[in-house]
Formats: sequence, C-alpha cells, structure tokens
Amino acid sequence: MVLRLSKLFLRTLREDPADAEVASHRLLVRAGYIRRAAPGIYTWLPLGLSVLRRVEQIIREEMAAIGAQEVHFPALLPKEPYEVTNRWTEYGDGIFRLKDRKGNDYLLAPTHEEMFTLLVKDLYSSYKDLPLSIYQIQNKYRDEARPRAGLLRGREFIMKDSYSFDVDDAGLDASYAAHRGAYLKIFERLGLEVIPVAATAGAMGGSKSEEFLHPTEIGEDTFVRSAGGYAANVEAVTTVVPADIDFSNAPAAEVRDTPDTPTIDTLVDAANALVPRSEADGGAWTAADTLKNVVLAATLPTGERQLVVIGVPGDRGVDLKRVEANIGGFLPIGGEITLEAANEEDLKKQALLVKGYIGPGLSLDAPLLGAEAASKLLYLVDPRVVSGSAWVTGANEAGKHVFGLVAGRDFGWDGIIECTEVRAGDEAPDGSGPLETARGIEMGHIFQLGRKYAEALDLKVLDQNGKQVVVTMGSYGVGVTRAVAALAESNHDDKGLIWPRAVAPADVHVVAVGRGEEIFAAAEKLSLELEAAGLEVIYDDRPKVSPGVKFGDAELVGVPTILAVGRGLVDGLVEIKDRRSGEAENVAVDKAVDHVVNAVRNN
Repeated sequence: MVLRLSKLFLRTLREDPADAEVASHRLLVRAGYIRRAAPGIYTWLPLGLSVLRRVEQIIREEMAAIGAQEVHFPALLPKEPYEVTNRWTEYGDGIFRLKDRKGNDYLLAPTHEEMFTLLVKDLYSSYKDLPLSIYQIQNKYRDEARPRAGLLRGREFIMKDSYSFDVDDAGLDASYAAHRGAYLKIFERLGLEVIPVAATAGAMGGSKSEEFLHPTEIGEDTFVRSAGGYAANVEAVTTVVPADIDFSNAPAAEVRDTPDTPTIDTLVDAANALVPRSEADGGAWTAADTLKNVVLAATLPTGERQLVVIGVPGDRGVDLKRVEANIGGFLPIGGEITLEAANEEDLKKQALLVKGYIGPGLSLDAPLLGAEAASKLLYLVDPRVVSGSAWVTGANEAGKHVFGLVAGRDFGWDGIIECTEVRAGDEAPDGSGPLETARGIEMGHIFQLGRKYAEALDLKVLDQNGKQVVVTMGSYGVGVTRAVAALAESNHDDKGLIWPRAVAPADVHVVAVGRGEEIFAAAEKLSLELEAAGLEVIYDDRPKVSPGVKFGDAELVGVPTILAVGRGLVDGLVEIKDRRSGEAENVAVDKAVDHVVNAVRNN
C-alpha cells in the first residue's frame, strides 16, 4: 500500500531538538522516526518502525542461515536465577529492580543468559540434542546513569541475543565461528562498516571475546589497529613487555630532598638539577624514568569502597576503562566495579599515603604497599615495571623522593595489570607494526562463555558414554536499535538522512510539486504503478504544501530515490533524483517506472 503523507502519522521538524548531541539523534527526531518519551527512552513512529523491522529481518535471515532458531523471553524476570549466578548483586545500580504486590523481587532484563540456560536445561538432556543455537530479538533495560546520544546509549533498547550450546570446546569453536561469519554478513547487508576487534570478556566471563565496532568519531569505544592486521579494543591490548634487567651491579637507592615537587614535571626538573646524567648514563631525566603511583577508589557491587594503588611509568596516564576491564581478578568480589581517582577523604584514611610523594617503599626493606604491608593496600603495577628496572619515585614523605629504586630488589607488588593509556605508535603485541588509534560504536559482541552459566545453573547432558557433562556455551549480541542509529550517523548530509536501500522505509519517494490537478493525477498514477511493480512507495500528496517544504521533507526523510512530478510534466518529463549522489535527471513519464525499478534493483 502506498504511504500517503497526507495520512501518514508524521510531523517533521525544522529545528534540532534541544537535547540532541549527535547527528543521528537530531535527524531521527526531526525526520519523524522517533520521539523522546523520557531520558534514554524513545517511542518509535511508523517510519522508524519500518527501518527497525528491516534491520531485524536481515538479522533473522542470517541467523536462520546458520541454523539458529528464534524464541522470545519476557523482559520482566524473576530475581532467583540471577541470584544463583550472583548477577543480582554484581549488576549493582545498573539494572531496574521492582517488587510485585506480594513483595517478590523482579528485574527488567539487561540480558538473558540465565533464562536461555534454564530453558535448555528444562527441555534437553542428551548430547544428541546438541549442538543448538537459539536467539531472540527483545527489549533490554539498563539504568544508565547518563543516557545520551539518542538511541546510542539509552535505558531501553532492542538487542538480538543468541546462545549456542555444545557438548565440548570443539563444538563451541564451530558455533562461535558460525556466528562470527553471520555477523559479518549482517553488517555487510546493512551497509555498515565494522571492524572485528579482540575484546575482554568482562563480567560475562569466558575465554574469548570479540567486538564488532563501527568506526566513527562519536564512538564511545577506543580501539587500535596495525597495518599488519592486529585490531583490539583498548581494554584488550596487551603491552609489549621489556626484558628483565640484571640488577646485581645496580647502585643502592638513595633518598633525596626534593621540596615542592608534587607533580611529574616538577620532579623531572628537580632530578635534572640534583642528579644530572651524562649521555652515557642515559641522558637527561624524563618522565619515563619516574614511577607514578596513582591512587584509585574502587566501588564494589556491595557498595564497599576500596583503595587501589597502581604504579605506572610517569610518562603514561592511567586509563580507567582498562583498569575496570582487568582488575576483577585482584579484588575479592566479582561483578561490575566502578573506579575513580581517590579523593581527599580517601587519602586521609591512609596516613602513609603522602599526596604527591607516594612510592612503593616506606624504606628500602619495609614496603608501604602490597599484601604484606600493615596498611593492606592493594598495589598493582604496569607490565613495563619489570624486574631490575630502576625508578625515581616518592619516598612517602613530603618533599622527598627515592632515586634508583629497583623493582624486584627494593620493592614488590601484588599483581601486574594492563592499565595505562594505549598510544598511537605503540607496538602491536603480535609484532605486526605500530598501532594507530580510532573511535568506534560497538555494534555487536560475541563471547565464548564456556561453562560459567551452565555450571551455576547445573545444565548437563549425557555424553556418548552415558556420562553427565556440563554444556559449554557461547553468547552473541547485536544492538538492533543501535544499528539504526549508527546507520543514520554514517548516512546523512546537511539536508537530512540518506538510508541504504536495504533498510530505507521505502524504495521511492514520489513528490507532487505544483497545484494543477494533472500533476497530482500523474503522481498518483506513477505511485500506483511503482507499487504494482513491487516497490514500496511514499507519496507526498499534500495539496497545500509548498514545493520547498515537500523537497525539504523528502531530503530529510532520506529515501534513496526521489521522483518529482512538476512543471516538466507539460513536456512529458519527471525528475528522478538519487539522494545518495545528489544527481538528478529528467526522464520521460512513460519510462519513469522502469527507470526507478532498475535503480532499486541494481543498487
């Protein structure tokens, strides 16, 4: 059926919404695809729903191609399964919790691992039932502290989440590879550039994880890649670790007065004034010769606040996202952890932490930090702090620093953590060359979950030998509403949206330009003929709207082909414009339908 703008539930806007920060948000609202219902929550209007359903259909077709079957879980879920896996606690403030009239606890699902696992446990019991891949396209809910960027970071969103169930790791490898291939096809069909990058599993757990990132300057994720093919989320990058250094002949460390040197820059200036070095000894002191000890406060899922001190080379900054991704194994409680710089109150509670002069040793043989210290502060170091490396660092006394403090001889640590900012020019860990950095939007994430959820929820099957084995699982997500936003973000100009044909709300936008009855009659006839030819048509049949407004709306809405019926009709011509290239040509009326059909089918 032809969509007539005189009847379509649509109002376009001339001005950008006040809360819109990015192009996709501005244009999807202005073009009448979505409307804000509350912060981070949006209503889908007819045109937006049409694009959304086309994205979903492509996903469904590619999931079916690998044998995955669709199910549908409720979004309102009971507390109990999430208690078993400890995620009721681990999610902290990140989920919406509620009680029914009887006082029972529920949550609005942020994800459905537990429910998928229990469903398979309920129905399957033999290796003969596996492998199995099932998926759903469902609303998810997360209590974002700062929802932003329209559909890109909301409190309610739609995801495709699928799960594979296999008897062994070899089966998981095959399921993972099948989903990975399906994802690449999905994004190719959507016309959305993505780069698969190595990622950390985080709270999901598992042995292997990859993100599919859409490169864009507005992306919230930073990733790196090398000319040789390495690609990873910054959280997953591993440092090229220097070799250990023989410290058997290293001179003893020495504490020196360094008044008024609370920053790395002031310390470097003081070091060059107090202990000048010759070129033979390494040349002038730089920030890379100093060991900066950064105090962070970790808020655990229980609400407890714990201080962590991290030693890093002074020329490197600490990346909180990398710390969050890698610190879980060092803290007593797993789950979602938030980190921030320790504040004045935090430092006052630790008398041995002297702001601006913190170091890993109270004296050369009595460590201030680490598991053996009386203060019991967790002390972690960057991988570049290798045994035998010598540093200039705080002496834990105001106005004093230690020169030549040797790692492994004068101080130790509780663990090594990937924590510093990754820079353009750093070496790729696989030796494939220097790294370059870029920004991206996470469009999909796949995990080899292994047996974490199956063990917690006792999902077992009988194997070929009649022995019960724990099922191994994979998890695979695609952000469906996020895909709509990313497509809008990467397909627009200063006039409006420019949808790829695969997801456009229609194939052609017919515009009747003028007031003559013959113009509207011709536009009506062409619209019906285009529909009869199998195309989806939007027809701007509004009788009292100016040509400028009609063309402006057509360009804002973003259908890839615009057919305008206007003054050229007296000469038997209509104008057909390619919204993507901006090229327009006059075509004979009796050839217009074939012209548009060919354009749609060939590109």
